[in-house]
Amino acid sequence: MRRNLFIVLFLFLPFVTSCAGSRSSSVYHVVAKGQTLYTISKVYGVDEQYLARINRISDPTQLRVGERIYIPGASHTIAVPVTIHPDIVDPSPIKKRAISKSASPATATAKPTEKPAATSRPPSVKSVAPEPRSATTLAKGKLIWPVRGSVVKKFDTRTGGSKGLEIAVAADTPVASAAAGKVIYSGDGITGYGNLIIIRHDDTLFTVYGYNRKNLVDVGAFVSKGEKIALAGVPPAGGSVRLYFEIRQGKKPVDPIFYLP
Repeated sequence: MRRNLFIVLFLFLPFVTSCAGSRSSSVYHVVAKGQTLYTISKVYGVDEQYLARINRISDPTQLRVGERIYIPGASHTIAVPVTIHPDIVDPSPIKKRAISKSASPATATAKPTEKPAATSRPPSVKSVAPEPRSATTLAKGKLIWPVRGSVVKKFDTRTGGSKGLEIAVAADTPVASAAAGKVIYSGDGITGYGNLIIIRHDDTLFTVYGYNRKNLVDVGAFVSKGEKIALAGVPPAGGSVRLYFEIRQGKKPVDPIFYLP
């Protein structure tokens, strides 16, 4: 049943990320003409839907110039590129694109507060395609073993099975990051996993490290492949010292054995 908690964890990953990030700092980003909620979310590394929810934005197409967007976990404001031509005054063509099924997320832009200037022809819209999201295909050898030890529990997707590996090691064995990435969770707020670390390697690939006696990295830290991130400990339910290790592509757990050297 403990493993099922990870389904909840990754279904609400932006929430977990933000809760952890709130321990550090936050800023307010002031919307400039031509900026979109999609671009703002990408620049700050925060989920777009989560930003909309915590800022009570029911329609991202209704952003206004000068509006303050709360950014959790950010230590300072960052320059956000303009994704719509800044000379546009009339927002109606932009709004129509944003609600179209074929429109890209980048077209949902800030709505200027000034009245549209009179013109004899419709203003032109210079659309910039959104940054493509990476689609990672795991290959054997892309990741390394976080610890060296005996696998005492294997990956098993059946009901009640494990969605990762449990690897027996000596007490306080250093736990290494399986690949370079950003720490998006570091804490003990997930019942059944003790001190837990989640690292995001790109938009689709995550690794999870549980049962740690001590976490050595904080949320927001960028870690290198093989960097020490924790010390191995005992599961909250008791037993021998071991590491819980999980690999996820998006919200789907995959068997680590097939991707480790």
